[in-house]
Amino acid sequence: MIWETVIGLEVHVELATRTKIFCACSTAFGGEPNTRCCPVCTGMPGTLPVLNRRAVELAVKAGLGLDCAITRHSRFDRKNYFYPDLPKAYQISQLYLPIARDGTVEISSPAGRKAVRIRELHLEEDAGKLTHDPAAGVSRVDYNRCGVPLIEIVTEPDLRGAEEAVACLEALREILRYLGVSGCKMQEGSLRCDVNLSVRPAGSGALGPRTEMKNLGSFRAVARAVEYEARRQAALLEGGGRVARETRRWDEERNVSLPMRAKEEARDYRYFPEPDLPPVELAEEYLDRLRAAQPELARAKRARYQADYGLGEYDCRMLTSDPALARFFEALAALGTPAKQGANWIMGEVLGALSQRGIEPGEMKLTPPTLARLIALVEAGTLNRNTAVKVFEAVFDTDGDVDAFVAAHGLEQVSDGGLIREAAVRALEANPRSVEDYRGGKARAFGFLVGQVMRQLGGKADPRTVNAVLRELLDGGGGPARTGA
Repeated sequence: MIWETVIGLEVHVELATRTKIFCACSTAFGGEPNTRCCPVCTGMPGTLPVLNRRAVELAVKAGLGLDCAITRHSRFDRKNYFYPDLPKAYQISQLYLPIARDGTVEISSPAGRKAVRIRELHLEEDAGKLTHDPAAGVSRVDYNRCGVPLIEIVTEPDLRGAEEAVACLEALREILRYLGVSGCKMQEGSLRCDVNLSVRPAGSGALGPRTEMKNLGSFRAVARAVEYEARRQAALLEGGGRVARETRRWDEERNVSLPMRAKEEARDYRYFPEPDLPPVELAEEYLDRLRAAQPELARAKRARYQADYGLGEYDCRMLTSDPALARFFEALAALGTPAKQGANWIMGEVLGALSQRGIEPGEMKLTPPTLARLIALVEAGTLNRNTAVKVFEAVFDTDGDVDAFVAAHGLEQVSDGGLIREAAVRALEANPRSVEDYRGGKARAFGFLVGQVMRQLGGKADPRTVNAVLRELLDGGGGPARTGA
């Protein structure tokens, strides 16, 4: 039988606020365990929460960016459950009146483009973090994350397979980063995902029993978990079994999903309105102001780059893959750098340097004026491309002075035709075998001879002039005398 995989996502996103949702504790990642918490975020008796205005603003921006209807009158609810990472035994969340509903996100996958429906987006507080030590037989809890503001984005079961699930996460991450809602750093846990999955016979309209895989922290984990769980459920049904409606966890080392507990329903959490927080009332003027301040998103930027700069689809996608990278490119273009040259340097040298150092585009020291100056020196013929790359590597970490570095190291390009001709003649005389190989039709010999000339001139010669002079000498008979009869 052919089975169809049906997936809905619950995406948890930590908001980019400086302080927690109901207290003044820092939201900064890391720190010594249990040093960034207080009686409020750990729920000590006698404490009262105070709502963070910035968290509401970022949640609304996310809702607007995902084409949601914003709830003008929303409220918080208590979600009651007992777990070591939740010290007050309840989570402040939104069940009955979430802050946003009925949105869409467009995704692209090998199957094509599709609009994925968003059921709701609600505000809540994060829980702490448990660390398990099987060797010692203990679990440790860190409450630093307690009270960090979250939005949870719940999609409808519109996704089919691992590729669409990952594409949806990528699209959500892109939008949220451009909006400035979150850094969405999965390696730090600021973007996490629960996957609700069921299988059904292809062509069926009914939904099968679903499982929920909790807290997947990478695109790779999502893809592998979806593929495994779909196979597991299909095999179970084909063998005459039934799929239990349960919560499961993904074991990254063993590449299997494992049962945790029976799947909870809303009634299991005994929701009731949060008595310590008033409802949230949003004026239409407030929403209008946030709508007007929404930035240009990546999809619109890609279309504009193609129209304004004549760049191809791949270039545009790479340049808009991170909002800081897009800002860098636009600043380069504003400084007069040819768009294609700027794009090539960003996609080549800049992204390579970032990957090598393991840093994000927004963290690099290099500024657009520095790269623009370097590209201008190449365009003017002052530096050849290979030398410019060496200069780039020298100034990248400090945003150093390009002109000062070039002058201090004597890197100006040799464009003197006479000097290049002298070096070319010496290279031909020193390598008669390569000359004969070239004249015998071995094209690679020419590249070797170019390298010999460049080495004599310290790599500073104009490659185009070197090529032209060598071809003139070789094809015109100016090299060593031919051998043979």
